[in-house]
Amino acid sequence: MDMGFLDMRVWAARLALAAAIAGGVSYLTADHLTLTPAVSLAWKGTGVGLLALYAALSARSLDGWLVCGVMALGAAGDVLLGAAGFAVGGAAFFAGHMAAIMLYQRNRREGLGWPAWLAAAALIAGTIGAAITLPSDRSAAPALGIYAAGLSYMAASAWLSRFPRSVPLGATMFLASDLLIFARSGPLPASAVVGFAVWGLYFVGQALIATGVVRTLARDAH
Repeated sequence: MDMGFLDMRVWAARLALAAAIAGGVSYLTADHLTLTPAVSLAWKGTGVGLLALYAALSARSLDGWLVCGVMALGAAGDVLLGAAGFAVGGAAFFAGHMAAIMLYQRNRREGLGWPAWLAAAALIAGTIGAAITLPSDRSAAPALGIYAAGLSYMAASAWLSRFPRSVPLGATMFLASDLLIFARSGPLPASAVVGFAVWGLYFVGQALIATGVVRTLARDAH
């Protein structure tokens, strides 16, 4: 492949990453502005949507396209939560968790001992337990438990992967963001601080996942 074309892809990927960070960070101000729902949702989708573009421009293998899919499904979930409701948006996120699990399982770290497996099991059990008990609407508990199983399995798989610690840290931040959402529908009162934390943890988590995986795969290719 022409080296000039490859260089162009690298620069385009860097620009997409910079734009993603700008879009995701600036969205923290959206609640303080008077925006139409369409504009707000479009802005919300730019952060992780551009992370998907960054991953696509960097992809050279199945793993590269998997992380692209993870980000694309996350961006779809961001928009669909507002446009179509929690069930449809949650389904998009759940599909993203399944793609992430596939990515992490394909890149499992060698030599894992029983403490690592025990910690992963505790993370899964604790997350499912919290998701079931936190919401005030008890009828939502079964669906949230299923979603939390995928979410926590994703985060646990990240910790068991060979990727740098920024990736499982990002996955755990994503998990914490969702737990805050569950808590906001239960014992935790809604507030601007909680909203800030939900988006901040989620977007930074996704950015850490995307950059950590993309950079690892780029090193593998050289």
